[in-house]
Amino acid sequence: MSANANTASLPLELQTEQNRMNILGFWLFLGAEIVLFSTLFAVYGVLGQRYAGGPTQQDIFIVRDVLIQTFLLLTSSFTMGIAIYEMRRSNMKGLILWLVLTLLLGAGFLFMEIREFIHYVDLGATWQTSAFLSSFFVLLGTHGLHVSIGIGWAILLIIQLKKRGLTPITARKAFIFGLYWHFLDVVWIFIFTFVYLAGLVN
Repeated sequence: MSANANTASLPLELQTEQNRMNILGFWLFLGAEIVLFSTLFAVYGVLGQRYAGGPTQQDIFIVRDVLIQTFLLLTSSFTMGIAIYEMRRSNMKGLILWLVLTLLLGAGFLFMEIREFIHYVDLGATWQTSAFLSSFFVLLGTHGLHVSIGIGWAILLIIQLKKRGLTPITARKAFIFGLYWHFLDVVWIFIFTFVYLAGLVN
């Protein structure tokens, strides 16, 4: 069997050497992102109970809203997985449909997070109030910024797919975006567990 035949049997996004190198490079980028978020989690771990007379987690967290945010983001990870599945089936309409659903769920998550921050500020809980709130807002704000970037990225990706169709290049871009989006979901699971759940239990 020829090398070309072996390559053709691979998923579209892996059929060129350049694509495989780009995907590997993005995995390395995610490694740097893991270091960034690990540092922010470590800072929160140190400062998370330094309230300086201000509100604690139990005073400001709203369980219902956090659960809605978690549902929206984890569901978006599921829809992103279906989008990649449809891409592998060469189903352009399915790919775009599930990407749009992923984008909408991500936008819903971002809306809930902004509303959460506004609620905290209304309670007088700003990033200047205490070390706890400083580390909290930096951690969640950094994650929210990444989600915002992801939403913009998804919009550009959908536009490019509509213009250029499903090619090895657009398939690689969609696959890399999927890696990025799943990474944000994993980070949120850690935030949900170590910030919200641990904060409400302590």
